[in-house]
Amino acid sequence: MGSLSRLLGVVASHQCVKCSVKLFSSSTIAQKGVTSYVPPPAKYGGRHTVTLIPGDGIGPELTLHVKEVFRQACVPVDFEEVCVNSASEDEDDIYNAITAIRRNGVALKGNIETKHTMPPSHKSRNNLLRTSLDLYANVIHCQSLPGVQTRHKDIDILIVRENTEGEYSSLEHESVPGVVESLKIITKANSLRIAEYAFQLAREKGRKKVTAVHKANIMKLGDGLFLHCCKEVAAGYPDITFDNMIVDNTTMQLVSRPQQFDVMVMPNLYGNVVNNVCAGLVGGPGLVPGANYGNNYAVFETATRNTGKSIATKNIANPTAMLLASCMMLDHLKLHDDAATIRKAVLTTMNEHRMHTPDIGGQGTTSEVVQAILKQIINGKGNRLALH
Repeated sequence: MGSLSRLLGVVASHQCVKCSVKLFSSSTIAQKGVTSYVPPPAKYGGRHTVTLIPGDGIGPELTLHVKEVFRQACVPVDFEEVCVNSASEDEDDIYNAITAIRRNGVALKGNIETKHTMPPSHKSRNNLLRTSLDLYANVIHCQSLPGVQTRHKDIDILIVRENTEGEYSSLEHESVPGVVESLKIITKANSLRIAEYAFQLAREKGRKKVTAVHKANIMKLGDGLFLHCCKEVAAGYPDITFDNMIVDNTTMQLVSRPQQFDVMVMPNLYGNVVNNVCAGLVGGPGLVPGANYGNNYAVFETATRNTGKSIATKNIANPTAMLLASCMMLDHLKLHDDAATIRKAVLTTMNEHRMHTPDIGGQGTTSEVVQAILKQIINGKGNRLALH
């Protein structure tokens, strides 16, 4: 009965959701009466306060390097650090973090470990954060980097993942001994919302095609509803080509001919799988940043949400994904010059100077890569001063 009452509560709350979509970008979007979300204003002499959640594994060391890079680049951001203990059974830590994000509006986080050995009552801290703040759109940009050797070239895919329901609804029960039911929740309101977000993003970024990923041939009601909502939204965007693809075929197409994809939109679990496949195609989890957007808050992290526990404290983690996630955060705060400075330093270090960590075939340590990035930032400052 507990699971049933929770399900009824979820459905009731979804029925009250208004399908309003606000796109996080530097530009104003007027289509269909949608206004772009305005990030929190700067305070205290033009400085922004951002919640920082170090997370587990390599998270603490990578967020430390972000702070070092921001300090060297004179970025007007102050971090309010909130530690979340993933092993704790109480939820005080994660709710303290959620309160801090509500206060500041923006966060940068490392991944918080979710152990499958924890009791069923233990909820994923990452999932709690996303659902509590209604961070409904997970967006990652998988793009080939010239300095990284991969099987495929010319990949440039935007992946939009519904972030709050689906198989991640935490609704499970054992109906009789040995029989477990896991409930997958798909709602019309949230499906329309994420589809609208994907098409608006495609139009804003000048993209030509949106592909909806589904399994409607088997889950005819759940994924069928998601697909129907995508088709309904697509009808309002005649300038953008729409197609759809079954999820298992999608994974095969990605590893054989990824260049065919432009923008992809999908429910929660498929998004997790596709995000990881695409990150692998362009060089691995250490390279791709990610963002989670809602109508009121934004949280930035690495795209694949790996803790990297096996390489923690070994000084070999690739800092690129976390640094690029911090650049996405700076763009969100409209600190575009600071974002461009750091992004250029990161990509120059990797693509031109070929300073690589072991995950992409190099021998550099995390510290060496960060020092090379800092050198690029310092040199850039010197060049700008010389011009003046």
